[in-house]
Amino acid sequence: MCGGRGTRLAAPVEKPLVEVCGRPMFDRIVEALRASRVETVHAVTSPHTPETRTRASELGVHCIDAPGAGYVSDLGFALDRVSRPVVTVVADLPLLTPDHVDAVIEAAEGRSLTACVPVGQKRTLGSSLDDSLVFDYRGRAVCPTGLGVVGPDTEADPNSEHTEADPNSEHTEADPNSEHTEPEDTDSTVYLTTDFRLALNVNRPRDIVLAEDRCE
Repeated sequence: MCGGRGTRLAAPVEKPLVEVCGRPMFDRIVEALRASRVETVHAVTSPHTPETRTRASELGVHCIDAPGAGYVSDLGFALDRVSRPVVTVVADLPLLTPDHVDAVIEAAEGRSLTACVPVGQKRTLGSSLDDSLVFDYRGRAVCPTGLGVVGPDTEADPNSEHTEADPNSEHTEADPNSEHTEPEDTDSTVYLTTDFRLALNVNRPRDIVLAEDRCE
C-alpha cells in the first residue's frame, strides 16, 4: 500500500520513496516481499504518488491505480482486483524482512490476520503512534503494524479487525518473539509480536532516525 500523502513526514519526496539506510522504503518492501512466499507483488498507488508508480514500473512491479481516497477505501479498491488470500503491507515499514512475511502467512493459514505490536514497545522505542488504531487485546494495549493477510471470505481490512478465529483450527507461533492468538469464533485473528522491526513505522522525521539506527 503506497498511495498515501505522507503529510506528517514532510519529506521532499513521496513517502514511499523516502530513503532509510540509503534505499527508498518502497524498494526495501518490494525486496522483502519478493524474497518471501508471496507469489505476485502489486503496488497500490494513487494520484498522490505518481513518482512511486514510476519507481514500481522500473522495478517490474504491477501497479493498481487506486483513487487515493484513503487507506481503507484504496485497499478495498485493490482487493476487488486481486485473488485472495492476499498479504497486505504498508510502505512505511522499512525493516520488514521475508521472515516476517512468511511467519504471518503461515500463522494465517489462508484466513484473515493482522500483525500487531504492544503499544508499550512503540513508546519505549520512541516510534510514532496513531492513538486511533490502539485497541485492547487480552488486557494489553496493542496496535497494527501494517502487515496482515486478507482471507477469501472477509471484505474488511485486517488491520481494522481485532476479533479472533475458529476454535477448532490450529496455529503455529512463528518465532519466540511472536504470540499467535488462541482462536475463538470468527475468521479474523491477531498475531502479536514483540519484534522491534515491526514496531517502526516511518510517519515522522524522528522515525527515520530510529529505523536507520537499527538497519542491518
